[in-house]
Amino acid sequence: QVQLVESGGGLVQPGGSLRLSCAASGSIFSISAMGWYRQAAGEQRELVATITSGGSTNYADSVKGRFTISRDNAKNTVYLQIASPKPEDTAVYYCNVLVRDPYYSTDYLYWGQGTQVTVSS
Repeated sequence: QVQLVESGGGLVQPGGSLRLSCAASGSIFSISAMGWYRQAAGEQRELVATITSGGSTNYADSVKGRFTISRDNAKNTVYLQIASPKPEDTAVYYCNVLVRDPYYSTDYLYWGQGTQVTVSS
């Protein structure tokens, strides 16, 4: 019922930059928060950044000062700007959205399919 479409992944050099996009569509009445997670090969999925509908942000220590999360509430879209990328940033990046049901006061979590980001010189 809710679908997330990711774009912007690919190969980037350490001196370059990359911006990931994730657009949510479907039966969405209200979004509580959106976020990005990543999973490197053979590793556990980890939090990268989150942002609420009001604009409050949260970042993993490993990406602070380099990554920037933002959103366009009108478009139900979340972005991740990747600056100063490092080889250890190489992973599959997954977006998610926390959809609010105001009648039942309940949140439902949906995930994107993932997009590959590879940092290499």
